[in-house]
Amino acid sequence: MSQLLTPTIPDYELIDSGDFEKLERFGRYITRRPEPQAIWHRTLSEQKWREMADASFLRTSSSKSDERGEWHLRPQMPDRWTVAYDYKQMHLKMRLALTSFKHVGIFPEQAANWNFIYDRIEELKQQTPMPKVLNLFAYTGGATLAARAAGADVTHVDSVKQVVTWSRENMEQSGLDGVRWIVEDALKFVRREVRRGNKYDGIILDPPAYGRGANGEKWVLEENICEMLECCAALLSDNGFLVLNLYSMGLSALLARTALRQAFGNTGKEEFGELYFADRTGKDVGKRHPTLGNNVMVGSGAKVLGPFKIGDGAKIAAGCVVMEDVPEGAVVLPAPVQIMERKEP
Repeated sequence: MSQLLTPTIPDYELIDSGDFEKLERFGRYITRRPEPQAIWHRTLSEQKWREMADASFLRTSSSKSDERGEWHLRPQMPDRWTVAYDYKQMHLKMRLALTSFKHVGIFPEQAANWNFIYDRIEELKQQTPMPKVLNLFAYTGGATLAARAAGADVTHVDSVKQVVTWSRENMEQSGLDGVRWIVEDALKFVRREVRRGNKYDGIILDPPAYGRGANGEKWVLEENICEMLECCAALLSDNGFLVLNLYSMGLSALLARTALRQAFGNTGKEEFGELYFADRTGKDVGKRHPTLGNNVMVGSGAKVLGPFKIGDGAKIAAGCVVMEDVPEGAVVLPAPVQIMERKEP
């Protein structure tokens, strides 16, 4: 059955999206950057986006890639900061940074997979004291840290040395150690592991649409994914798990399932679907406007942006911009917006 999974991360919020951009909060800071899949229109105004964004990514006219550009920052915006993610006994800290290819060092929707990896390793530990996990195209290591936090013996493979160094920093910030770091082309690595007859209890696979290995090896998803999956099938232990992510716009979860079944057979234990965040303006539920209760007072110039509920008897002061539910009888004060709830006598 296809699933739609959206994790809860206090340090992340998708504020608005549309017109091929997204407005996000990572911890204390708000970023604005391109998003090719945001084919709908924005809910908030251009002025509001400009007011809210601490860092805005603009493509450079000289760049041949849509991914390349530069960040325009407000004075208070740091070039590095940290966010946290907690799940059961897993306590991760991830260092973020503004890269020239629009990424910030984390894909927050992957937290749903981090939870799955943590729970699956906890189950495997009942049979194997320290399950072996392989993370391919591992980037800054969110899945690596989730596996290590659960007690796995983890091998982290990425072709970019600077990214592996970044991952190691995240490991240290999270109070973990003992990860095996490999700077190498992922396909080259798994071919060698197959020849050696090695086995892993978990494999995490998050390939890009296109990339280069440590020695210039070319990776093209459509051309190489089948061989990669065949190698992973040879490496995976009988009771192991595999997590596959595909970000290419041309490939769906259904196509990924077909490729997996060819490599692994129909195990009857598969889960597939989409990882997503809904922005807080309510596009996904088809409602864009607020619902006001009885006897609500709204001051001059105040705005309620999005499908939020304003409780009976609430008061919104002049000039406020409200982007969340307001409880019954609460008073909303401006800049920064503060909601003062009425206390029962």
